[in-house]
Amino acid sequence: MVDITLWHNPRCSKSREALRLLTEAGASVTERRYLVDAPTRAEIDALRAALGVPAPIDMMRPKEAEFRDMGLSRDSDADTLLNAIVACPKLIERPIAVRGARAVIGRPPEDVLALLD
Repeated sequence: MVDITLWHNPRCSKSREALRLLTEAGASVTERRYLVDAPTRAEIDALRAALGVPAPIDMMRPKEAEFRDMGLSRDSDADTLLNAIVACPKLIERPIAVRGARAVIGRPPEDVLALLD
């Protein structure tokens, strides 16, 4: 059985769909409710590495009001964006599925199934 950690927001339909897809595919899923159990900077750095995204903005939700309220932009430097994620986990794109050293953003939710290979 494949063990997957899903950075999950149960209020998000895409996140719920990713959870359903993984469960139906037989994966053992551990939910990481990152809005309740906020990640540390080290965890965010590790997640970024697992995703293989070149810039923190690629793992963020820039349309959230908090993004603007914090004075952020797509041109903000990496450290500023990473610190903003730690301060406001709502800025993390969701869902994110993690298996070992690999991770994918579930946009669309079917993308999480790539971790089952």
